[in-house]
Amino acid sequence: MPPRERLRIGPVRRFTRNLLVPVDIRSRRLLVKYTRDPVEARQEIRGHARLAGHYRVPALHTHLRVPGGYLLVYERLPAGTDRGLLLDLLNTTAATNELHAYMSQLTAAYRNVILATAQLAEPGLVVGKLYRDRAASGGRLDAYYSGVDFPVADGLIDVPLSRLGRYPVNINGLPYRLDWPAVLERLRTDFAAAAPVWAALTQGDPTDVNLAHPLAWLDYDTAGLNSIAGEFANFLWYTSALGGWLVPTYNPAAFADHPATNVHILANTPEIHRADIGQANRIIRIDYTMHLSEPRRAAVTAYWKQLVRPVAERLWPGSSIADLLRPYLAMRILGVYNLASLTPRDRLVLLARLAEAMSPGFDPTVYFCPQETSCPAP
Repeated sequence: MPPRERLRIGPVRRFTRNLLVPVDIRSRRLLVKYTRDPVEARQEIRGHARLAGHYRVPALHTHLRVPGGYLLVYERLPAGTDRGLLLDLLNTTAATNELHAYMSQLTAAYRNVILATAQLAEPGLVVGKLYRDRAASGGRLDAYYSGVDFPVADGLIDVPLSRLGRYPVNINGLPYRLDWPAVLERLRTDFAAAAPVWAALTQGDPTDVNLAHPLAWLDYDTAGLNSIAGEFANFLWYTSALGGWLVPTYNPAAFADHPATNVHILANTPEIHRADIGQANRIIRIDYTMHLSEPRRAAVTAYWKQLVRPVAERLWPGSSIADLLRPYLAMRILGVYNLASLTPRDRLVLLARLAEAMSPGFDPTVYFCPQETSCPAP
């Protein structure tokens, strides 16, 4: 009689609506992913196949249609508590040589594939999940904000968002205006436009939990032909705001295997110094400081210098990268978390960040690097 196969099943982890289970069968290390949405599962299967010839991705051994969804069985890459992801290189007090080497490898891989596969593509051929679909009628912008109104920051600035455009806003000493309905309409219009966009073959959602260490790409439901400006905005915003501050604050369960993330939340959390409305002039004043840990600042700087700037010089010579990034950045600010569900202080910071991003003076080289560091030259 053949010996019984050794089977070991690890703890189940939940990421958004998906479940991940590590499984060992003899010497085979597998990762079983259960996805409830069959459309999303098929997108992931196609996305993995498209990336496989261009980026390092773990093997997809099989996929099975099961009641209620799909099971996808992947090769499991080496990982453990606080190791195995770019996240773990960012969860330190100082930027290490290992992080710098990783960012050089990451940006070189992206630069080569993006420039080799770049094309002016009709919007309908570009992956729409994170941007176009969320701005479309019935998408996430409508689900979050259509027909609802809420204060800028309860107890701090109780002006309803719908009336915010009537008030001058002073943020860190500079004047802004933020017309909330106009911003939503502008995003809907921008992402409904028929003009071709520069797109390339990418994973589409380049977060610190979707990039493995040693370098590999994970999670493929947005993989394929993606807007290059959207790819850039996603990494820059996630690394400078979502990954170190908002996601671990509002979805701590996602970091059960990477508890060092919690140690560094404070180092990446913005600080509000002032938030009020002048009694005489009705000016809304917001003074705040964005904080970003040294490793995250180093990652943003390397990404900008080694990837964004050289690709922009090739594809958009003489154009404003700020104008290209602006709608994608605004959609990441508004389309990940419903602002109404956040604490008033967190909502206030995001609205201040939105006002800065939508202003004519928006400068990405300053915006993504807080005061603690010198930023890469434009």
